[in-house]
Order: sequence, then structure tokens, then C-alpha cells
Amino acid sequence: MHEMSIVEALIKQCEKIAKDNDAKKVTAVHLKIGILSGIEPHFLESCFDIFKEHTICNEAKLHIDIQKLVITCNDCKTTNTLEQNHFICPKCQSQNLVVNDGEDMMLMRLEME
Repeated sequence: MHEMSIVEALIKQCEKIAKDNDAKKVTAVHLKIGILSGIEPHFLESCFDIFKEHTICNEAKLHIDIQKLVITCNDCKTTNTLEQNHFICPKCQSQNLVVNDGEDMMLMRLEME
């Protein structure tokens, strides 16, 4: 379960950002998790609730936005959001695609006091 190490790194990042901004606590953590990131949001939430105790994130709520797969077709040059992990351009049926979004996890915003 690599979500534990991800949460540990996330909390360290939150602590650094809070310190850099003279914040005393983090009240909300907003993440974007791509459907191809390999991260299980439910496990991430569970780990966050456990690891946040006795840290600057102790009272923080975790908000997760699931990012669908966004692709650009190299043949017809259209950009589409795929509803399924079906790597075919919905316009021209090409498999010559570039993934633009949906593979990563990103810290989008922190709310701090």
C-alpha cells in the first residue's frame, strides 16, 4: 500500500508550506488524483486520517477531485476527456494519442490559518 508513503510526503509538504507562510494549522488539503495515477482515493483518505494526528494537519479535511483521462489525438488534433480507459480517439478511432491529464496526483490548494 504505497498510499502510506504518499501521505507521509504530503504531510511533510503541507508542513513546509505552512511554515513558509507562517500558518499555525492546515484546515483543508485539496488534491487532484488522476484515474491512471495508481492511487486508491479511499486508502489515501484512510492513511491521511491516521497520519495527520499530532501534525499541523491534525484538523484538516481532505478534499479529493478525481481527474478523468484527457487525451489529444495526434492524427485529428482533437482533445477529449475519456469516460473509460479505452485508449481510442472518439472522433477518428485512432490510437495515436497523448495523455494530457489523469496520470498524476497534485496538491492543488491548502487552506491555512
